[in-house]
Amino acid sequence: MTLPYRPFHTLLIANRGEIAIRIMQTARRLGLRTVAIYSEADRLSAHVEHADAAICVGAAAPRDSYLNIDAIIDAARKTGADAIHPGYGFLAENETFAEAVNQAGLIFVGPSSDAIRAMGNKAEAKRLMLAADMPCVPGYQGADQSDATLVAAAQDIGFPVMVKATAGGGGRGMRLVHEAAELPAALASARSEALGAFGSDELILERAVIEPRHIEIQVFADSHGNVIHLGERDCSVQRRHQKLIEEAPSHAVSPELRARMGEAAVAAAKAIQYVGAGTMEFLLDRSGAFYFMEMNTRLQVEHAVTEAITGLDLVEWQLRVAAGEPLPLAQDAIALQGHSIEVRLTAEDVAAGFLPQSGPILRWRPPSDSHDVRVDHGLYEGGAIPPDYDSMIAKLVTHGRTREEARRKLHLALQDCVLLGIASNQGFLADCLAHPAFVSGEVHTGFITQHMDEALKPQRPNATTVAIAGLCAAGWPASDSDRLSRPEFGIELDLGGERWNVRLQPANSGVNAMVQQANSEPEKVRLTLLKTSEDGTWWLECDGQIQRALHVIDAHGVHLFSAGRAWRFQPVDARRARASDSSDGAVTAPLAGRIAAVHVEVGDTVQAGQVLVVLEAMKMEHSLCAPFAGRISELAAQQGGQARAGGKLVQVLAQEENT
Repeated sequence: MTLPYRPFHTLLIANRGEIAIRIMQTARRLGLRTVAIYSEADRLSAHVEHADAAICVGAAAPRDSYLNIDAIIDAARKTGADAIHPGYGFLAENETFAEAVNQAGLIFVGPSSDAIRAMGNKAEAKRLMLAADMPCVPGYQGADQSDATLVAAAQDIGFPVMVKATAGGGGRGMRLVHEAAELPAALASARSEALGAFGSDELILERAVIEPRHIEIQVFADSHGNVIHLGERDCSVQRRHQKLIEEAPSHAVSPELRARMGEAAVAAAKAIQYVGAGTMEFLLDRSGAFYFMEMNTRLQVEHAVTEAITGLDLVEWQLRVAAGEPLPLAQDAIALQGHSIEVRLTAEDVAAGFLPQSGPILRWRPPSDSHDVRVDHGLYEGGAIPPDYDSMIAKLVTHGRTREEARRKLHLALQDCVLLGIASNQGFLADCLAHPAFVSGEVHTGFITQHMDEALKPQRPNATTVAIAGLCAAGWPASDSDRLSRPEFGIELDLGGERWNVRLQPANSGVNAMVQQANSEPEKVRLTLLKTSEDGTWWLECDGQIQRALHVIDAHGVHLFSAGRAWRFQPVDARRARASDSSDGAVTAPLAGRIAAVHVEVGDTVQAGQVLVVLEAMKMEHSLCAPFAGRISELAAQQGGQARAGGKLVQVLAQEENT
């Protein structure tokens, strides 16, 4: 169908969180009225507050709200919107949505439904790119989806192979298979995850390119036939095929290689008559050969690093192109200045395998302006991270004259970023930025697996942090007047299963703390509380050095920001501690979500580590396993049902308890 291109005055953003706010900022600068949509879970969200108007589109579940095409189109009509920006995620790459927007007489800020359809299916996209002479990874993208055909194709390709969902993105429906025996299980798992995430279980196979760089080229096209690229981004630092750190330009891409990759990306965009912002994603091997992976027909999360090195506002370009204007600049006018790095702050427990987290935001202090860092977020104190959406909650972006300057700025800013109430990857990101391999620019898609084993484990606080936590837990001092009158106080603290004994004793206007773990020598820490504020910030002198700490106490323990990291210490109740020293066999939901699969029945015998239930939450699947060998004595999980955080789903009776 012929797309409408015309000026518009009211923009509805069909998304939530930081990207909705980001789009609103540019739209407002251009004099456009903005409309937010929200689910019932997002009624008090920051993106609602930022908009000129807001309208509810349904219940918390994405399928009832942010994926509800009819509700969003109706919301545009009711609020007088004449254009819709999809943001990224949700319906951003949904050809049915783009078509529905245009058929309703509205402007869709994005490419045509035909282009989205062509590039949204990995199999079809690869066939189109091969026809356009784009270098592609050898693989199978046929219509026959039987296990027998896929197994035979994998043998022809050669192991290791990558299994990918054709409609996928963000690493979902993707599996790396090292040998033939692993393939049937990987196919079943990828199909299940892809069907739940994208509504399609179609798969493709590709030869696995081991430890490549993930390089993407930002392209832009208008409705007048102009197509250019804005350089590359290096998105190699990933976990579970999801990007964590992105930078521009890439340390590994020379001007000559940039020109070749850019020319290939522009030619591919022209071949499908693309209009709008898009990203061509490539794998770059050590020899300098690059292979097409996929095209994202939308604005990317990491667009901010391209904005930083070009000085351009890519959302503004999207809005102008959607209104029928030509691109503001030609290819030879694009200049790349300096270096930019971005990290994705996620609500995830790194030590628990990056398990997504939901819950209240007790404290949120983004880095101060003095750090020269851009922070895109939709967080506020007193708000909450709901369990229904993606775990990414903020982006931190720096720009410097050199890569090292940008890296230093970002590393320092991360250590001044305070988020208390839920676990996040803040400390892990700082560790990645500080690793010698990252400092030298030697990164690839296996960077985390190869270098970050220690950072993936529970982190150990120093004695000063534990002492401060003990001081917080003791509620001491309640006021300056009783600083010296409190008797010696002892408390036991738990952090991820490790315990510390802390004894606090007033002495000479301060506190002497003795911190000790079992079978270790005690450490003495001298603390002097210099100043406090109502928000729980303390300024302390610790063994002659002044540092800031921020804390909140709730039913879950002492939430403490100290030494550049967030911690949560739980005061130990001796009676409860003895009762919970060993597992009772209860398998509980780590977070609220939908029960995607139940693999056992009451009476079944199971082995330690066997998958019992698969939980789908925060756009990911989580396998819940048997804690030990035994028999299933209770089963409260039903496929398709809902699980509440902490709710018991399965009870395993240990083998020795069976009768």
